[in-house]
Parts: sequence; C-alpha cells; structure tokens
Amino acid sequence: MRASHADRERAVDVLKAGFAEGRLLQPEYEQRITRAYKAQTHAELQMLVADLPQGPVPQAQFVPQRPVPATFMPMQMPMPVHTNSSATGALVCGIMTPVTWGLTAIPAVILGHKARAEIRRTGERGDGQALTGLVLGWLGIGGWALFILVTVLVAVANI
Repeated sequence: MRASHADRERAVDVLKAGFAEGRLLQPEYEQRITRAYKAQTHAELQMLVADLPQGPVPQAQFVPQRPVPATFMPMQMPMPVHTNSSATGALVCGIMTPVTWGLTAIPAVILGHKARAEIRRTGERGDGQALTGLVLGWLGIGGWALFILVTVLVAVANI
C-alpha cells in the first residue's frame, strides 16, 4: 500500500524519538530520515523503524529522597463553602415570628426542614440557622396552639 505524507511524518517522529533517546547515531539518523521522506510504501517505512520502539520509552519520574517540608509546599486554598439560602430564610422567618404574631412560623418550619435536607445533600453551611428557624417556628406554632386551646377552654367554661 502506498504511504501518505502523514505516514512519512509518523515514521520521522519515531526516528526523532529514537535519536533523542540515543538509539541511533547521527549519521544513521540522517540516512534513515532521508530514506523515510523518499519512501513510497508502508513496507519501506516499516523497515526504517522496525528496530525502534514506536514512541518514546517511559522514563522513571523523579522521586525526592526526603519529603519536602510543608513550609515549602504551595498553599492550597480551600473552596469557599456557601451558606444555604433556605437556612437563612428559615432563621429570618423564625426571628420575625413574634413581630408578625406567628404568621411567619409555618414558613420558618417549612424552610428549616427544606434547608436541613439540602445541607445534608450538598454539604453547605447553615445547619444552625436552619435549626434555629425550626425551633422558633415550632415555638410560634405551639404558642398559637396554646392560645387557641386556652380560648376554647375559656369559651367552654363560660357556657
């Protein structure tokens, strides 16, 4: 089969790697390069590179004898962890519960549970905020429940 220009270039790359690794001497390298550019078939190219590895031989990586002290290692900055926005919303709703006469207690509880589930799944910060919003929300709901219970008991007692 006839060789293409790309085939010749691949063979020349193998020859260059062989020369760089010291497998070929300068005169032999130049002679093979000349023959590679004149080659017409794949068989001619294969004869030129048959005794060489097809690509560079992997070299052993440098391994220091002693580990480098941490002082000289580059600093790795940790990725910033964001606070869950639902946790912040739960906290705000929980704090606003007394001011709004308990109207934000239910949103505080809903946002608190939602935030804690998201925090467990994503690893974000804000678990304390979510828990505080939950507690304040449940206290607000409990306050309303107590108010309604006392009102019903007073109404029943007055009948």
